[in-house]
Amino acid sequence: MSGFALAGGIAGGVGLFLLGMWLMTDGLKLAAGPALERVLANSTRTRLRGLASGIMVTALVQSSSAVTVATIGFVNAGLLNLSQALWVLFGTNVGTTMTGWLVALVGLQFKIETLALPLVGIGMILRLTGEHSRRGAFGMALAGFGVMFLGIDLLRETFSGLSTDFRMPEGTSALDTLVQVLIGMALTVLMQSSSAALAVALTAAQGGLLTAQGAAAVVIGANIGTTVKAVIAAIGATPPAKRAACAHILFNLLTGAVALLLLPWLIALLALIGDWLDIESSPAAQLALFHTTFNVLGIILIWPVAARLTRFLESRFRTAGEEEAQPRYIDRTVLAVPTLALDALEREVRRMGGIALRAIRGPLDFSRHRAAVPAAEQQIVMKLSRAISEFIVELNRAGMSGESAQRLPELLRATRYYEATAELAAEAAAAAAEASAESAATLPEAVFSAFRETSAALLAAVDPLDGKTATADREAALATFESAYQDLKAELLRLGATGTLGVGDMDALLRSASALRRSLQQAAKASQMLGAESGAEDHK
Repeated sequence: MSGFALAGGIAGGVGLFLLGMWLMTDGLKLAAGPALERVLANSTRTRLRGLASGIMVTALVQSSSAVTVATIGFVNAGLLNLSQALWVLFGTNVGTTMTGWLVALVGLQFKIETLALPLVGIGMILRLTGEHSRRGAFGMALAGFGVMFLGIDLLRETFSGLSTDFRMPEGTSALDTLVQVLIGMALTVLMQSSSAALAVALTAAQGGLLTAQGAAAVVIGANIGTTVKAVIAAIGATPPAKRAACAHILFNLLTGAVALLLLPWLIALLALIGDWLDIESSPAAQLALFHTTFNVLGIILIWPVAARLTRFLESRFRTAGEEEAQPRYIDRTVLAVPTLALDALEREVRRMGGIALRAIRGPLDFSRHRAAVPAAEQQIVMKLSRAISEFIVELNRAGMSGESAQRLPELLRATRYYEATAELAAEAAAAAAEASAESAATLPEAVFSAFRETSAALLAAVDPLDGKTATADREAALATFESAYQDLKAELLRLGATGTLGVGDMDALLRSASALRRSLQQAAKASQMLGAESGAEDHK
């Protein structure tokens, strides 16, 4: 076979296989619709269910990348935590072995034209008669199956013609095995598909170009090669995406390393199993069994250390916001001394209060439409609130004096007030964003300046971190702010009544001002609970 014919056969076979995989994956994703999302979101409550979800969905859509991206999206959206997502990701590695079985048991065992061409024809008929329906999507998937099998057949014919005068590296030494692994990695990186690399390895083994052990090393390399895509995907990604990508990389490296160390023994064991299953005459089927076996072995190895892996990953790739959301003063070590624990708890509540008040400062300029919804601060406050509540439960169990026990409900109430403060600040910014940009030009600056200045003064008076404020000063700042708020409300209503300000804009700005007012009132209540005049200087 000439070099041109060889290159054309391999390129055409891989191209058809990738085209078929693309059509099949897109078609199945469209046909399944929201069902895939429901499966991933609702079937991950335990390790086994998450693992089963990853296997099932990947086997269905024939794309571990698609399932991985969807899983990472759920993590970013907060629908899945990292612990749940890990088992879905591990399951995708097992689910993607279905491709090997399709190649070995269907693509290489039947006369392709008998199966593939009718699939392409039927699929395109369904596609043409239902272009924007599930029927059309399913038809595209069927056509993809057919095109994929045509690619497998072309690869088989190409490699069969080479078996008498060409050999790929097939030694069993450490160097030969390393070369074979690198070939598998290179195929995956170049074709951007471990499934395509697996198809090449299976058809090469079936055509006699690779020994069982050599082909197995190529398959291991293809598995490891998928980590390159994960590394690329993690560049510039969010922290949850980086953690998920890191888990994928660690899992594949672990399974690859163990499979390489046990390679001779695994091949011998699978040969015995192949004899028992009567598949010894099909090298491709033996390789598909090997691919499934070492991925399942990886699941078994990762099972006992998954919790530690989760904790390790959650401590990496932290953003400034995530670092801030971690408790700084409260932990189990201070629980042994209740008085120290109570002091640490108050420090944490005050720190949380400072973040909640920071959330208010952005929306204060709502009349100029430059406010951003303080989602980051709100998330930080919510996480700290949960940590503080859990710590209070632990502190109650530890036992404490009567005076200290009376202080706990006050600190818990302050925590709830600060939580409401951040929520209302986000509500204020969102309401202000609904007003049109043109409305800002119609608003009198004097009224809004008074509102902003009295708000800032009240913030300083109730800040749990900056200085000491007597109760009388706090009440005076609250009364001055209330007067400025009433003036602002009256002015907005007047502008709306005279038509100077649109009714929609008036309503949005009124809701924003009202939410800011309630937010500051909650912060003032929290300050009262903490007793800001008692030792606030110690908490700077």
